[in-house]
Amino acid sequence: MHGVNLGTLLRTCDAVGACLAVPPFRWVDEALARGNTLRQPTCVHRVSDPIRWLAGERAAGSHVLGVELADEAIRLGDLPAARRRTVAVLGHEATGIPPDAVDLLDSCVEIPMVGTGTSLNVAVAGSLVLYRLAGLL
Repeated sequence: MHGVNLGTLLRTCDAVGACLAVPPFRWVDEALARGNTLRQPTCVHRVSDPIRWLAGERAAGSHVLGVELADEAIRLGDLPAARRRTVAVLGHEATGIPPDAVDLLDSCVEIPMVGTGTSLNVAVAGSLVLYRLAGLL
Protein backbone atom coordinates (compact mmCIF):
# COMPACT_ATOMS: atom_id res chain seq x y z
CA MET A 1 0.00 0.00 0.00
CA HIS A 2 2.91 2.35 0.60
CA GLY A 3 6.06 2.87 -1.46
CA VAL A 4 8.22 2.96 1.66
CA ASN A 5 7.60 -0.78 2.04
CA LEU A 6 9.63 -1.43 -1.12
CA GLY A 7 12.66 0.30 0.39
CA THR A 8 12.37 -1.86 3.50
CA LEU A 9 12.04 -5.04 1.44
CA LEU A 10 14.94 -3.99 -0.76
CA ARG A 11 17.17 -3.58 2.32
CA THR A 12 16.08 -6.98 3.63
CA CYS A 13 16.72 -8.65 0.27
CA ASP A 14 20.22 -7.18 0.25
CA ALA A 15 20.80 -8.35 3.83
CA VAL A 16 19.91 -11.97 3.07
CA GLY A 17 21.36 -12.16 -0.45
CA ALA A 18 18.03 -12.19 -2.29
CA CYS A 19 16.61 -10.25 -5.21
CA LEU A 20 13.41 -8.21 -5.24
CA ALA A 21 10.92 -8.64 -8.09
CA VAL A 22 8.61 -5.68 -8.57
CA PRO A 23 5.57 -4.96 -10.77
CA PRO A 24 5.59 -2.33 -13.51
CA PHE A 25 3.73 0.42 -11.66
CA ARG A 26 4.89 3.99 -12.27
CA TRP A 27 5.55 4.70 -8.62
CA VAL A 28 7.85 1.68 -8.12
CA ASP A 29 11.07 3.20 -9.50
CA GLU A 30 10.64 6.34 -7.39
CA ALA A 31 9.88 4.29 -4.29
CA LEU A 32 12.93 2.09 -4.86
CA ALA A 33 15.18 5.10 -5.41
CA ARG A 34 13.87 6.76 -2.25
CA GLY A 35 14.03 3.56 -0.24
CA ASN A 36 17.49 2.42 -1.33
CA THR A 37 19.46 3.90 1.53
CA LEU A 38 22.31 1.55 0.64
CA ARG A 39 23.18 3.97 -2.19
CA GLN A 40 24.60 1.20 -4.30
CA PRO A 41 23.12 -1.08 -6.97
CA THR A 42 20.92 -3.83 -5.63
CA CYS A 43 19.30 -6.86 -7.24
CA VAL A 44 15.91 -5.78 -8.56
CA HIS A 45 13.92 -7.54 -11.30
CA ARG A 46 11.26 -5.48 -13.00
CA VAL A 47 8.50 -7.89 -13.93
CA SER A 48 6.08 -6.68 -16.61
CA ASP A 49 3.60 -9.54 -16.15
CA PRO A 50 3.86 -10.88 -12.56
CA ILE A 51 1.59 -13.90 -13.14
CA ARG A 52 3.46 -15.02 -16.25
CA TRP A 53 6.81 -14.44 -14.48
CA LEU A 54 5.65 -16.46 -11.47
CA ALA A 55 4.46 -19.31 -13.70
CA GLY A 56 7.83 -19.26 -15.48
CA GLU A 57 9.72 -19.39 -12.19
CA ARG A 58 7.63 -22.34 -11.05
CA ALA A 59 8.08 -24.15 -14.39
CA ALA A 60 11.84 -23.63 -14.08
CA GLY A 61 11.84 -25.47 -10.74
CA SER A 62 11.60 -22.66 -8.20
CA HIS A 63 9.58 -23.33 -5.07
CA VAL A 64 6.81 -20.71 -4.90
CA LEU A 65 5.88 -19.82 -1.34
CA GLY A 66 3.00 -17.51 -0.53
CA VAL A 67 2.89 -15.46 2.66
CA GLU A 68 -0.81 -16.00 3.16
CA LEU A 69 -3.36 -17.50 5.51
CA ALA A 70 -4.40 -20.88 4.15
CA ASP A 71 -5.70 -24.16 5.56
CA GLU A 72 -2.40 -25.99 5.05
CA ALA A 73 -0.08 -23.06 5.72
CA ILE A 74 3.19 -23.73 7.55
CA ARG A 75 3.71 -21.67 10.68
CA LEU A 76 6.68 -19.33 10.34
CA GLY A 77 8.53 -21.07 13.18
CA ASP A 78 8.25 -24.39 11.34
CA LEU A 79 9.39 -23.04 7.96
CA PRO A 80 12.70 -24.63 7.01
CA ALA A 81 15.50 -22.69 5.38
CA ALA A 82 15.30 -22.74 1.60
CA ARG A 83 17.34 -25.54 0.02
CA ARG A 84 16.62 -24.49 -3.56
CA ARG A 85 15.63 -21.36 -5.42
CA THR A 86 12.52 -20.02 -3.70
CA VAL A 87 10.17 -17.21 -4.63
CA ALA A 88 8.31 -15.65 -1.71
CA VAL A 89 5.06 -14.06 -2.88
CA LEU A 90 3.67 -11.16 -0.87
CA GLY A 91 0.18 -9.84 -1.42
CA HIS A 92 -1.47 -6.49 -1.00
CA GLU A 93 -1.85 -5.55 2.66
CA ALA A 94 -5.62 -5.24 2.34
CA THR A 95 -6.53 -7.86 -0.26
CA GLY A 96 -3.76 -10.45 -0.05
CA ILE A 97 -2.36 -12.45 -2.94
CA PRO A 98 -4.56 -12.34 -6.07
CA PRO A 99 -6.44 -15.59 -6.81
CA ASP A 100 -4.59 -16.20 -10.10
CA ALA A 101 -1.28 -16.04 -8.19
CA VAL A 102 -2.60 -18.26 -5.37
CA ASP A 103 -3.12 -20.97 -7.99
CA LEU A 104 0.65 -20.93 -8.65
CA LEU A 105 1.75 -21.38 -5.02
CA ASP A 106 3.45 -24.59 -3.98
CA SER A 107 2.91 -23.83 -0.30
CA CYS A 108 2.01 -21.06 2.11
CA VAL A 109 3.51 -19.73 5.30
CA GLU A 110 1.56 -17.91 7.98
CA ILE A 111 2.85 -15.64 10.70
CA PRO A 112 1.01 -16.35 13.97
CA MET A 113 -0.66 -13.35 15.58
CA VAL A 114 -1.54 -13.08 19.26
CA GLY A 115 -2.95 -9.54 19.29
CA THR A 116 -6.08 -8.16 17.72
CA GLY A 117 -4.60 -7.48 14.28
CA THR A 118 -5.09 -9.90 11.43
CA SER A 119 -1.85 -9.22 9.60
CA LEU A 120 1.50 -7.47 9.78
CA ASN A 121 2.76 -4.70 7.54
CA VAL A 122 3.86 -6.31 4.25
CA ALA A 123 7.48 -5.19 4.66
CA VAL A 124 7.66 -6.63 8.17
CA ALA A 125 6.02 -9.91 7.14
CA GLY A 126 8.24 -10.23 4.07
CA SER A 127 11.36 -9.50 6.10
CA LEU A 128 10.55 -12.16 8.68
CA VAL A 129 9.94 -14.78 5.98
CA LEU A 130 13.09 -13.85 4.06
CA TYR A 131 15.27 -14.15 7.14
CA ARG A 132 13.71 -17.52 7.93
CA LEU A 133 14.20 -18.77 4.34
CA ALA A 134 17.84 -17.62 4.47
CA GLY A 135 18.35 -19.67 7.64
CA LEU A 136 19.19 -16.57 9.66
CA LEU A 137 16.29 -16.89 12.14
